[in-house]
Amino acid sequence: MNITQLKQSLFKRATIFETGGSRPTEELGESWIGNVMWGSGENKSPQFEPICTIFLKNLPYVPKELKNIQLITVYMDFNVYNHLIEDNLASFFKINCFTNINEIQKINEQSSRMKSFPLKPILVENDTPAWDSGDIEPEIQDEILRLELESDIEYYDDIVENIYPMHKVGGYPSYTQSGVSYGEDYPFVFQISSDAKAQFNIVDSGSFYFFYNQDKQDWIVYCDFY
Repeated sequence: MNITQLKQSLFKRATIFETGGSRPTEELGESWIGNVMWGSGENKSPQFEPICTIFLKNLPYVPKELKNIQLITVYMDFNVYNHLIEDNLASFFKINCFTNINEIQKINEQSSRMKSFPLKPILVENDTPAWDSGDIEPEIQDEILRLELESDIEYYDDIVENIYPMHKVGGYPSYTQSGVSYGEDYPFVFQISSDAKAQFNIVDSGSFYFFYNQDKQDWIVYCDFY
């Protein structure tokens, strides 16, 4: 395989989000960080802070596992930072999925620990895995190593165009430890990342990664940082 073929094999589509930069509308369909703008209004647990609103319906790309979901809202228990070595952090999150936006209402629940901003979705076609993430198939990795030896190329210089370490739906986790995988039953579907504008720092510029089993409607949440 040559470099072009390797890129074609590796690159994935994703929707990344730009924080702020436009006047908020607070209209149905607008995604947010630091605010659960729409939902059922049934969050009665004070330890869970509103983190984000992600409207999937009109995004330029959504992974197939989320195609039947129109809105995801996320609340987080900040006590999660005392449990980051655990395999699954899902118990520290309330992840609400809505398949019918006619059943939701405007609730405007703002986080007391973050600044809230609307999120602008942007389609990317070239999301690429980190080298040691375990997201590269062994045969592809072998081809990259061969080219590095024979043609003096370097993965991050010659193949990777971008790794997107921001709020994202689809694509790859931007950084995970080698060997972190939950199998085909729990594919990666989105991430919430450290965000300077929203004053949200996950340990050391890290992210929370969300893996979803569509059949069980079950989540695994993992945290990693640089």
